[in-house]
Amino acid sequence: MDLINGGLNLLFLLLAIGIFGMAVYALVHALRVPDNAFISAGKLKKNIWLIILALATLFSAGGAWSFLQAFLMLGGMQFIGLGAVNIFSIAAVIAAVVYIVDVKPAVKGMGGRGGSSGPYGPW
Repeated sequence: MDLINGGLNLLFLLLAIGIFGMAVYALVHALRVPDNAFISAGKLKKNIWLIILALATLFSAGGAWSFLQAFLMLGGMQFIGLGAVNIFSIAAVIAAVVYIVDVKPAVKGMGGRGGSSGPYGPW
């Protein structure tokens, strides 16, 4: 029975780390995109996305920490009092996925890097 629990704890730990990495990636991308790209793409303002993604990163870090404690069989306090799976961690996954799938492609080519580019790419 311990082998099954250990295997499931490892699986959930890897998933939680992947979700945390996805939230960090989305947050870093949102930080690098110019403000006007969000408005031009018809998405929420950059500041709102930064707040959403920062909270998603925080909650996914809490979930990863909880699963790490479960995998290492450590007792102790939970990360800011949150359990491993709750409504906030599910919302964190949804926020990161929505940003990566919907917002990131919309703001991809707008502004930012400088240089001149034509209708078919840089020239």
